[in-house]
Amino acid sequence: MSNVYVVIMAGGIGSRFWPESRVKKPKQFLDILNTGETLIQTTYTRFLKIADKDNIFIVTNEQYISLVNEQIPGLNPLNILAEPSRKNTAPCIAYACHVIAQRDPEATVVVAPSDHLMLNPDKFLLTVLEALEYADSHDVLLTLGIKPTRPDTGYGYIQYEEASVAGNIHEVKTFTEKPDQELARTFIKSGDFLWNSGIFIWSVKSIMSAFDLHQQDIHQAFWAARKAFGTKDEKWMVEKAYSICPNISIDYAIMEKADNVYVIPASFGWSDLGTWASLWDNYDKDYYGNAVKGKKVMIYDATNNMIMSDDDKLVVVQGLEDYIIVDTKDVLIICRKDKEQEIKDITSDLKRKEMDDFL
Repeated sequence: MSNVYVVIMAGGIGSRFWPESRVKKPKQFLDILNTGETLIQTTYTRFLKIADKDNIFIVTNEQYISLVNEQIPGLNPLNILAEPSRKNTAPCIAYACHVIAQRDPEATVVVAPSDHLMLNPDKFLLTVLEALEYADSHDVLLTLGIKPTRPDTGYGYIQYEEASVAGNIHEVKTFTEKPDQELARTFIKSGDFLWNSGIFIWSVKSIMSAFDLHQQDIHQAFWAARKAFGTKDEKWMVEKAYSICPNISIDYAIMEKADNVYVIPASFGWSDLGTWASLWDNYDKDYYGNAVKGKKVMIYDATNNMIMSDDDKLVVVQGLEDYIIVDTKDVLIICRKDKEQEIKDITSDLKRKEMDDFL
């Protein structure tokens, strides 16, 4: 399919991975999995198997443009879209899809975060290709749903019809954003709910229609900016568009409102790598369950810890179980894995105390 385009969203700051992920260099630009590639490099390479490099767009905050250029050399500068401010995923997706629609009105688009893990990338790409083929000939908004393994409250949930409309494609009944523990358990027990992966597939015609119907302000803002795309005026026209846009996710803005939403239940070793505990889940571990990045880490009587340190720093861990220990040049954090959601509170405290140098 020559009309396949990919939008990689890379503007987040990865605050739940603090202190390794910082405002100046967030997690998508780090080799957080210790593979020799950063997360955005792995994502870009993965999508080169289904789209030409000239059809891959990266949307990021303007402060990360140099990082994208450094890590994805050879990408056309016109394919790096700079966001002037962080307004969540709906404006980000609208911007990219308007750019693509102007270039190719018949385009079919995959939208994906830059920092997700696929343990079975070949199976992932086969699922994406199935979605692309269906979206190319139907007016649908498709998402990939992950078969849940636990009642996790950090994910959105998708309820779907049991009967498929074609292949493995099912109509979506409901979207529920981040339920409480009891409701999540009910979802898991029912068997007809999936985790929302945040990966979407649609034709530009379908997503343009959806924005026109459900988010007129966002749609009109970028429609007005279109005439400046690829010119010296693009920067200030996009700034004007973002100033009009609300801060809203694509889930709330479109997916929860549209009546043509479909899902493919999938299983390809997916993780959004949203937390230190999810990184620990996907890291190689020693006999005692410790996941370690750092060449001079010594462990005594310690189990099931996530330990990260610079290679030239000696770190000794004794007697700890189920902890996150991250030692950087200027910050050391020691935190229980089951309390890691409080890391966001810590970064908020640092901001309030004007200790931004540590963020």
